[in-house]
Formats: sequence, structure tokens, C-alpha cells
Amino acid sequence: MLELAKVSRSYRSIPAVENVSFVLKAGEVLGYLGPNGSGKSTTVKMVMGMIRPTKGKILFAGQNIHDDLAAYRTQLGYVPEEAQLYTHLSGLEYLQLVGRLRGIEERVLDYKARTLLQLLSLEAAQYSALSDYSKGMKQRVLIAAALLHDPDVLVFDEAQSGLDIANSLLFRHLLRTLAARGKAILYISHVLELVEKICEHIVVIYRGRIVADDSVSRLRDLMQLPNLEEIFTQLVEQDDMESRAQEIASVMTW
Repeated sequence: MLELAKVSRSYRSIPAVENVSFVLKAGEVLGYLGPNGSGKSTTVKMVMGMIRPTKGKILFAGQNIHDDLAAYRTQLGYVPEEAQLYTHLSGLEYLQLVGRLRGIEERVLDYKARTLLQLLSLEAAQYSALSDYSKGMKQRVLIAAALLHDPDVLVFDEAQSGLDIANSLLFRHLLRTLAARGKAILYISHVLELVEKICEHIVVIYRGRIVADDSVSRLRDLMQLPNLEEIFTQLVEQDDMESRAQEIASVMTW
């Protein structure tokens, strides 16, 4: 459904992403992993159409997304890590604004907005200003906003950030349900345990280049490692974290 074909992006001739290629299929939750500064955010901005690749193409249903960016964006839902909201609006007002910008008919919009707020445990706060919402509550509003127009492609960038245990569990089930309904989901997270539970397929980027693109089970077999945390650590050449933690603690008592 969504394909990145040899995509590169440079800033002032400095490469942020180099020759990145992967395919996100309908019905798939693809985990996109990498340490800070690896190129994840640049990739997401290109997928969202916010910036153009310096080289390569991003294809949706076989067509370059920049041939008709407006049409492509109607098929996108996006939840960022940081909730940037109009905090003077209530939760309901924010969803109504998003829905109207998406061209959703008022009767349908009212039903969807109120029902999603109820199902995401926000009904009691739907008339309260977003400035009074906790981080987790704001994230749930963003999740609702991303789902309002029933997009084919969903990009969740640390979307579980700030969610409590119950809502994290709900979010995990929601991802599986959306994938089962044919949605293509790009899932970015640093919570490797959660990625391992949700994603069958992962792509790992390091220093702007793809270093792994395979199923979690196959990577376990190929690398002879028991879990995704150890696979990730080896792929991105992380040093001994336990030893470094000991050194940090030692500095405290110096």
C-alpha cells in the first residue's frame, strides 16, 4: 500500500536518511525503530508529505504521493508523540474542528466524535478545555482525531506516550483490530517490549540507513538472540548498558 523506494533526505548536504526502502502493507503493523538521531523523524515527515525526499520516491497505491498530495493526505491518520493542540478548545470542539476540516458531514461527525470520546474514557471531560487535560488525555484526543475520517494509512509516533496501563492495553488491542480491518499502520516506539507484542514485522534504521527489515521471529533465529531488545542493541552497536549504568552511579559518589 505504502512504499518508500530508495528515499534519501539531506539538510545542507548533510544526509539524514540515505537510500531507505521498505513496504508497508494493508493489514500490517510495521514497527519502525532506531535510536535518537537515526532518521526516524525525517522519515515520518516524508511519509506525511511535510518534506520532500532529496532522492527517491514515496508511493501510495503505486502513485507518487507528491503527484496529488491533498488526495493522499485524505487517506492518512497521524498521532505525534507530543500533543500540539488548540488548548482553548474542549475535547469535543477539537474533534469537531478536525472533522469539519476533513469534510465529514455534521450528523456523522457528531456521532463519531461523541462516541470516540466515550469509548476512550473522555466523555466526562468532553466539554472541558484541553488545557485542563493530562498528557494521556490529550493523546487519546489525538488518537480519536486520527481515526475520525477512517484513513487507510495510520502513523503512530510514540502514540502510547502518557497513556496509563488500561489505555495502553486498549491501544494495543486497537492496533490489532485496525490491522485486521485492512489498515496499514506505521508504528514508531522506543518501548521495545510493546513493539515485540504488536508488530510481526520491523524495520530498524541506524545513522540514516536501514540495518534490518524482517519479521521479529526471523531476526531472532538469524541473530540467535532471545528478544527484540537484544536484537536492537546489537543492530545499532550499543555498548554495554549495564556497565555504563554502573559508571553513572559511580560518578554520583565520586
